[in-house]
Amino acid sequence: MPRSTKATPPQPAAGSLALLIGTRKGAFILRSDRARRAWKLSDPMFLGHIVHHMVLDPRDRHTMLMAASTGHLGPTMFRSTDAGKTWKESAAPPAFPKVPEGEKGRTVNHTFWLTPCHANEPNAWYAGTSPQGLFRSNDGGVTWEPFSYINDDPQYREWMGTVQDGTPDGPKLHSIIVDPRDPRHLYFAMSGGGVHESVDGGKTFTPLLQGLDVVQGFDQATPTFHDPHCVRLCPSNPDRLYQQNHCGIYRLDRPSNQWVRIGKNMPKQVGDIGFPMVVHPRDAGRAWVFPMDGSTVWPRVSPGGKPVAYVTKNAGKSWVRMDKGFPRANAWWTVKRQAMTADAHHPVGLYLGTTQGEIWAGRNEGATWTCIAKHLPEIYSVEAAALGR
Repeated sequence: MPRSTKATPPQPAAGSLALLIGTRKGAFILRSDRARRAWKLSDPMFLGHIVHHMVLDPRDRHTMLMAASTGHLGPTMFRSTDAGKTWKESAAPPAFPKVPEGEKGRTVNHTFWLTPCHANEPNAWYAGTSPQGLFRSNDGGVTWEPFSYINDDPQYREWMGTVQDGTPDGPKLHSIIVDPRDPRHLYFAMSGGGVHESVDGGKTFTPLLQGLDVVQGFDQATPTFHDPHCVRLCPSNPDRLYQQNHCGIYRLDRPSNQWVRIGKNMPKQVGDIGFPMVVHPRDAGRAWVFPMDGSTVWPRVSPGGKPVAYVTKNAGKSWVRMDKGFPRANAWWTVKRQAMTADAHHPVGLYLGTTQGEIWAGRNEGATWTCIAKHLPEIYSVEAAALGR
């Protein structure tokens, strides 16, 4: 991997912000006042469409991309250059190449994940799809092309497994990460299929599996049966990654390739299974998770119907329960992998969207939680964004 160099963590932000919300039935923008106390919800955009991910380009703070599934018309991408006021469909959204008649090909069911490329690569984006595919746009999301060799590589195709090896709503490539120090240093994860790293701009990728548990009965050395739910890189220390996995919570400190399970320090009655992972923008030892019931039947709800977030302030040595303000009982919802995020303010604000259609805010780093929007469709993604003026 690249020689370790220090990164400049983002400075504390101030002022109003926006939450970009993707749901089962459209997209919304929730805007705050400068104090992050009062919030105003926009009218729905693309009402009825599934919006998997909506992301602001931090390089210009005006361009947004939206990965959507438009009913019976299938997957597409929408692009806004005016902070969400108007939208235009991409001319060529992510799609696998057509194959000759009679041969077995793949079709993109939906684009699941969006990541802006390096700060020195304006207008460039990465996208991950279901089934697993990695794509890149060099024109701000107008057109997309397959990226790297993995989409059609026989070994990677084997590791991607079948539809049954993925998540209930289809296997996915997600958690596309660009090292802020080096645009050629990339990570991505697949559900299923493991975590993978490139140090040569995508010419080659290597699995990062050491130390990870795997579902009982499967081969630990085979990426197919590894199911990372969400991988995050620390902005203040890009040599540290956190992972929320189907089998627990892990940390990786480079140059080591060994993941360390830090979720075993969570309370046993709660466990360390969940979907989202959020890291502090300026403190590499601080990260948050939102556990869900990970019992054998996988209810995918808050444990015991009692929603709770946990924070570690020492890189996973210990965890602190943070549930002040959440319902105390009979709240049978959870939070999906893209539906928990943080702003860059001081103190950091945390935001999560639930499968019940609510947005909760923890303006004081999650010490207390307040419901700031309700009665939305099932929430798929939430991204905190500082819009340009």
